Amino acid sequence: MIKFVRITPAHTFWLKVSLHITSLSLLCVTYYQAFTDQLGADPVKAILHFTGIGAFNLLLLSLLISPLAKYCRQGQLVTLRRPIGLYAFTYAASHFSSYLLFELQLEWPLLLSELIKRPYITVGFAALLILSLLTATSTKSIQKRMGRTWQKTHNWVYVASLLVALHYLWSVKSEIIQPIIYALVLLVLLASRKAKFLKPIKSALNKRANKRTKTQQSKKKLA
Repeated sequence: MIKFVRITPAHTFWLKVSLHITSLSLLCVTYYQAFTDQLGADPVKAILHFTGIGAFNLLLLSLLISPLAKYCRQGQLVTLRRPIGLYAFTYAASHFSSYLLFELQLEWPLLLSELIKRPYITVGFAALLILSLLTATSTKSIQKRMGRTWQKTHNWVYVASLLVALHYLWSVKSEIIQPIIYALVLLVLLASRKAKFLKPIKSALNKRANKRTKTQQSKKKLA
């Protein structure tokens, strides 16, 4: 078995520092380049691509943390999941804000029209709403208040990730190889959680079987 260097809280602290510096600096530099005409002939398209693909990368990374921590037996890695998820939302919100500000010029009726006419925008917006909910309920205090409901709520990240993959696939008119690769990576990450998806299904089937057994037993008693 491969032995990994034990990750300590000090290591995760510096990993978080690196995450903050990298995520924020890349975002700031990209917008600076856009406003100083350093992103080519279509800076809006460049910003939308960077923030969109950045959000997807961070979302995939957040989904990778748990299986990676389990495989490597590095429990400290789990503490990185929340900040990575928050930056995934930050990039997604920047993606939507840039679209609304630069593409639609803050024309809210036009936004409504786009949501109705363009399915890829609809699913992307739905993913953003889910990520907003997860971000708003990500604090430890809210987690304690919500109890078991918190985990059920945050399982919606899987739905959001599928919507993001669909948004990316539908948004490109050509060169769909990259969106397909991203979708396949996502499916692999979701497949590693198949036990988690099957658990509620098995639970529902067991409840139904138990209910049917009790009904049959009651009928026998009456007979």
